[in-house]
Amino acid sequence: MYRFLPIFCLFVLLQYTTVAQELNATITLQTSKVENQVDPKTFVQLQSQLKDFLNQRKWTSDAFSNEEKIDCNFYITIESMVSLGVYEAKLSIVSNRPVFNSAYTTPLLNMQDANFTFKYQLSQPIEFNENRVQGSDPLAANLTATLAYYIYVILGLDYDSYSLQGGKPYFNKALNIVNNAPEGSGITGWKSYDGQRNRYLLIDNFTQSGFDKLHSVLYSYYREGLDQLVEKPAVAKAAILNSLMSMQEVLEASSNTMAVPILMQGKVMEIIGIFGNADKSMKKQLITTLSAIDITNINKYKEKLE
Repeated sequence: MYRFLPIFCLFVLLQYTTVAQELNATITLQTSKVENQVDPKTFVQLQSQLKDFLNQRKWTSDAFSNEEKIDCNFYITIESMVSLGVYEAKLSIVSNRPVFNSAYTTPLLNMQDANFTFKYQLSQPIEFNENRVQGSDPLAANLTATLAYYIYVILGLDYDSYSLQGGKPYFNKALNIVNNAPEGSGITGWKSYDGQRNRYLLIDNFTQSGFDKLHSVLYSYYREGLDQLVEKPAVAKAAILNSLMSMQEVLEASSNTMAVPILMQGKVMEIIGIFGNADKSMKKQLITTLSAIDITNINKYKEKLE
């Protein structure tokens, strides 16, 4: 992958390669709850502008080939219009990662943010400045600040999955957005006290030293585990199991850790597929671990793995 090649190799490659932006992102707006209150052109324009914002902006200093672009999807469900041009919405984010030596893609991030209030009107520019996150209008700035935050989370997870602690610069960029987030009436999700799941808590898990083990978990699960399944299945399964056990240790050290359930989201069928033919002792340890880190789905695991 170009962003992990030595500098001298990268220089040569760039002379012959058109460098693409980092994301292959889609943006979907569900507006049925307010469609009778808003000019349809508003959401058509918003979707177009957000697509450009996600895909045309340069988010890192690294070179990405088209094949290396990160596949991700953003779904915005408009729940209500609280005032002219101001919307309450839910944001769902899905990001996937290819697995080496296979056609399989694995979910890297799959989550929903229910605290997404923003302002948008026809002809409104879509702007984001890391040095002035709040912008001139907090509600308008909350639109791009929230999306940029999740882009940096996606980048952090993606880089961590290829190199140990590789995502640190991007998690720090997400933290910068949290520390300088827009403030105003109706804006929530940026403070530690904004419910049990919020942007502050998530990025706190990935930037505080007490949660350093999460970065090893990501590297071990994806790079040492999934990427090795085809060529070294026994080694890969051991690495994946160890990463899940490390996740259990993180959860036991801090029971309200937000990152663990987020990382486990969408992993049920993947884990069942990996360990379906594992020996009894490995399955027993796996079930014990999953009972701690993914209790919601434990019956599904037991049905297939016991």
